[in-house]
Amino acid sequence: KKKTVEETYQKMSQLEHILIRPDTYIGSVEPHTKLMFILEDDKIIEKEITYTPGLFKIFDEIVVNAADNKQRDPNMDKLDVTINAEENVISIQNNGKGIPIVMHKEHGIYVPELILGHLLTGSNFDDGERKTTGGRNGYGAKLANVFSTEFVVECADTENGLKYRQVFRENMKQKDKPVVKALTAKEMKAADYVKITFSPDLERFKMDRLDEDTVGLLSKRAYDIAGTMSQSSGKKLLVSLNGKKLPIKSFKDFIGVFEGINKPSAFETVRLANSDRWEVGVAASDDAAMKQVSFVNSISTSKGGTHVQYIADQVASHLAKAITKKNKKGGEVKASFIKNHLAIFVNCLIENPAFDSQTKEFMTSKPKDFGSTCKLSDSFLKKLEKSAIVENVLAFSQFRDRQALKNKSGKKKAKLTGIDKLDDANFAGTAKSKDCTLIITEGDSAKSLAMAGLSVIGRDYYGVFPLRGKPLNVRDAPIKAVTSNEEIKNVVEIMGLKFQTVYDETNIKQLRYGHLMIMADQDNDGSHIKGLIINFIHNFWPSLLDIPGFLQQFITPIVKVSKGQKSQSFFNLPEYENWLESTGKNGHGWKIKYYKGLGTSTSAEAKEYFSNLDLHEVLPDTVQSGNDLIDMVFRKNRVEDRKQWLNAIAKDTFLNYSEVSKEGVMYSEFINREYILFSKSDNERSIPHLLDGFKPSQRKILFACFKRKLKGEIKVAQLTGYVAEHSAYHHGEASLQATIVNMAQNFCGSNNINLLTPSGQFGTRRMGGKDAASARYIFTKLEPITRAIFHPDDDELLSYINDDGVTVEPEYYVPVIPMILVNGADGIGTGWSTSVNNYNPREIVRNLRRKIAGEDFVAMAPFYSGFKGEIIPVDSNSRRSGSYDMLGKVERINDTTIIISELPVRKWTQDYKAFLEIMLTGDGKKKLPEIKDFTENHTETTVSFTIIAEKEKIDEFEKEKAGLMGKFKLTGSLSTSNMTLFDERGRITRFEDPESIMNAFYDIRLDFYDKRKRLLVKKLKEEQRKLSNKARFVEEVCRVELVVNNRKRQDILHELRNRGYETFGADARSKETSDSDGEEDSINESQSDAELARGYEYLLGMKIWSLTFEKAEELRRKLGEKTTELNALQGTSPSELWLNDLD
Repeated sequence: KKKTVEETYQKMSQLEHILIRPDTYIGSVEPHTKLMFILEDDKIIEKEITYTPGLFKIFDEIVVNAADNKQRDPNMDKLDVTINAEENVISIQNNGKGIPIVMHKEHGIYVPELILGHLLTGSNFDDGERKTTGGRNGYGAKLANVFSTEFVVECADTENGLKYRQVFRENMKQKDKPVVKALTAKEMKAADYVKITFSPDLERFKMDRLDEDTVGLLSKRAYDIAGTMSQSSGKKLLVSLNGKKLPIKSFKDFIGVFEGINKPSAFETVRLANSDRWEVGVAASDDAAMKQVSFVNSISTSKGGTHVQYIADQVASHLAKAITKKNKKGGEVKASFIKNHLAIFVNCLIENPAFDSQTKEFMTSKPKDFGSTCKLSDSFLKKLEKSAIVENVLAFSQFRDRQALKNKSGKKKAKLTGIDKLDDANFAGTAKSKDCTLIITEGDSAKSLAMAGLSVIGRDYYGVFPLRGKPLNVRDAPIKAVTSNEEIKNVVEIMGLKFQTVYDETNIKQLRYGHLMIMADQDNDGSHIKGLIINFIHNFWPSLLDIPGFLQQFITPIVKVSKGQKSQSFFNLPEYENWLESTGKNGHGWKIKYYKGLGTSTSAEAKEYFSNLDLHEVLPDTVQSGNDLIDMVFRKNRVEDRKQWLNAIAKDTFLNYSEVSKEGVMYSEFINREYILFSKSDNERSIPHLLDGFKPSQRKILFACFKRKLKGEIKVAQLTGYVAEHSAYHHGEASLQATIVNMAQNFCGSNNINLLTPSGQFGTRRMGGKDAASARYIFTKLEPITRAIFHPDDDELLSYINDDGVTVEPEYYVPVIPMILVNGADGIGTGWSTSVNNYNPREIVRNLRRKIAGEDFVAMAPFYSGFKGEIIPVDSNSRRSGSYDMLGKVERINDTTIIISELPVRKWTQDYKAFLEIMLTGDGKKKLPEIKDFTENHTETTVSFTIIAEKEKIDEFEKEKAGLMGKFKLTGSLSTSNMTLFDERGRITRFEDPESIMNAFYDIRLDFYDKRKRLLVKKLKEEQRKLSNKARFVEEVCRVELVVNNRKRQDILHELRNRGYETFGADARSKETSDSDGEEDSINESQSDAELARGYEYLLGMKIWSLTFEKAEELRRKLGEKTTELNALQGTSPSELWLNDLD
């Protein structure tokens, strides 16, 4: 039958709508099976139960109403809950100031009937009033009336001397007239109360009785109220359940009733306005899923909400930092991951809370609207750092990482594709894989060498894969770094390695290759690569290193010498140097060829190597002897062990492959005799020298500049090539170019004295020098001051290094002032790192003058040329004694404007601009905009930011603990606790302060002045004797007492010797001498005559027009001058020489 219009379009009363659409108001009226907390045997347990959410909601509305009354009347001290399951009757009664029993003038009914028998009534509609009660929408307790077969209201009002009782029936459709009586004297003394008794309409909830699960769920709410209201202001609230007083005195006691949840590791209460606004407990969740028990204004928010998230965010973000430090192999642990391991208890009072529905299971109010804050204290968070939460997160993270690692394992398969540059063995991954060898090479050129060699032995059993750069140190690397590293992934896949597998001789056949051969350069960096690969295998599959022949290394000569049919190869430089010394003639007569890398060998030599594979293939012994050594060398936290290991190195340490190639090398020998040389060289490249403040590359650059006498400008790119050629620089050009640029930089934060001239754009403080132009476009030369600091008279006193038979830079320079303090230095080596601040050159000079005068040094503070801020020493009683606070400059010029005119040293302008942009726009996450605008007026040497912000904001900034300096991050620190340097004996030494560096420098420099004086005196005396001999020679020739023409060479030489003329080496000839004629050089003469010829060349090589009386007079005059100069020098002390240089 077609419906009428009236039947189709209906209008319902509010009561009818609630009954027909109950889910909108009280949630579902269908039975739900869910994990819930319920009361069972006086304990709260988590249990899967079947209950009707709607019934729980109407009960909760009455309970929350009673709890709200405690907020209104602090004198309320009693709340009784009675649940009679057999009779289906529930009652809640509370004392305290209750409902006024007065007639409402507007509606003509008593107030109790108005608020409990009529919908959309109540006292919670004024949103302008800040309340922390549970009621909000005007339904509340009326919903319990609507869904009950009987609903009884009883209350007493001592102010009006009346008591009230009214009964509602049939879902609030029927109501009796209220019975209002005067209170008796006894009742007046008993004070106000409100009692609600109701019988739920079980039929509407698809129930036939109040079952045990439902009763347990409802009963638990009595405990909730006892716990959440325990610390309310006023009288202590006593809660009873079915006539039994509950033993809950605090929220902490309440938490103790829970079973199956760990007790809080930390608990905290935040008080506000004489009330506990927040009570928070955090424990470890054992289920790897976040648990929460939370309450807002005594409402049980079973699904949590923003209040729980507010606490969880603080805990997780703090623990993330602590756990990440401990989770060395797992890398960063995200806050979201930590939350899954938290059990959070929150009891809070929130002003005018908002929820996602009328059921109020999830609070949606934003933190800014809470009406209070709960910043967890440091002590609270520290307790959590020591809790089981940390261990649980670490354990789960490690389990997850192990699974991720396992998933990245390789597989045994015959055909492998997709790996660039792999040349696979033909039998790899087949039944013959156990006999196959993968050769890992150091780069593409080494691969080409290997491929040339394989033409001799074939490709069936040998594969080749080139590494790009150095492998990852996996010892402490995060698992994510290991699994995402392309080189590691490729080696694992090529070899068919399975993580978490213990290999032995029976299951090694599961691999694609049964052997792994390392083919790296025979230099220190090659040793490093070998060590890193050994470390990789040892870290994940130590058992493989005990399988004979699994790991091999292919060694090639670093030097080959030949003489006729004889030839000999050397596999390390110390071995070659010992041979060189044993020849007694520095290898004279031998042809010497250096092999700086595998790429130096020709294809013919590669075939020769592989033809004699036994000579070049070295098999390590079992790993037992090297287990701890490998761990010590590569584990980050064994720094002190590495220091002791390096300090114990003997001077002539090296691994003699000629001796071990047949028997195999022990891993301990490799670490202690070969790898240690890399670690030593790594420190030499990273830690500067006490005397000149240089690392080797800087020293090479200065040596090349001095050798070239670089007074005119040259392109940096050209200088790079010159340095590489003349100082035996064996690394990349880009690194050398960057070092040249750094030595020429003079902006604030770089050098106090730049030794090279920056002609062009060498970088500014805007980007910390990274804005330098390309080396092709910029020029440099020696600064005039450089030769004043590195005096040429010291050059002959230095000890120069011999590299490939070529004399290169000295072991160290000895400048006039300690340049390590002038320009500072930073570096990280093996076992050691260093950080030396810059100091004022003028203060250094004044201190040296004091020391020379016998006075003590005056303490110096760090100094950076061009820095306009302040550097302030930290209180000597502080933990940071010996450190300095570095302050930029900031000034508030009016209510809304701030000017920043200096930044801390090495806080570069561009980076700081990025920081201000975040203050301007926020970060799109938690950080909100804090300033309105900023402008820039910098130059290449100065800083100038003008910042505009609201007056209130700047006032707020100034009130913060560190004021504007702290807010705008204009503070920094400088430390003197890690001044580590090489001393004159090649030892790494730690210095306590700049004055101790000055003391060590002073003694050595003064000794060098004594050596310089002795050298200069020796040279002047030689010049004096030479001039005297020359003058006498010219005079005797002019007087024809000595005839030098038309005579045999031999006769002249012998006569000069008989006349007592002194001989001098050919290198000491005067400027007037010239090279001998080639015809004379070819004269056949005895060895003694040849030596005489060289010794008298300064006389016989003089030009013929020098043999005059005028020349003799000039020589006598020069002799006098030289004598005067010598006398002056002999009368000058080494200290005076130093003072002259300082002038």
